[in-house]
Amino acid sequence: MFQDSYLWFLALHVISVIAWMAGLFYLPRLYVYHCNAAAGSELSETLKIMERRLLRAIMYPAMISSAIFGTLLLFEINAWTQGWLHVKLLCVFFMIVFHFYLAKCRQDFLKDNNQRSEKFYRSINEVPTILMIVIVIMVIVKPF
Repeated sequence: MFQDSYLWFLALHVISVIAWMAGLFYLPRLYVYHCNAAAGSELSETLKIMERRLLRAIMYPAMISSAIFGTLLLFEINAWTQGWLHVKLLCVFFMIVFHFYLAKCRQDFLKDNNQRSEKFYRSINEVPTILMIVIVIMVIVKPF
């Protein structure tokens, strides 16, 4: 029974994380385009809709399901005292903070009050990549 539930939780966790990461990679990209759109323009209004749908329909559900299935996995593997897990969970925490930061940025675009540059959004697009690399190394290699 353990093996069956573990594999199901793992599969659903991986699916959820892939969907969440896709959103974390794509939303800053939309913001890069949004920086170049004139406030009130057709492009700006279209990007607002795309950003809202990405956050509400994909990113929030994927983040929540990642957390749920990840937590279920934690109880299955019982690795609470292992160092690699602590590093992974810290990175997940930062990924959640980044998610909510992107949601806050969306509010600025929604009000046509973005103060950040295209270059800024290009650079923060690297944050989820770095966190993902550390998480994958922690989970697969388990260096400590």
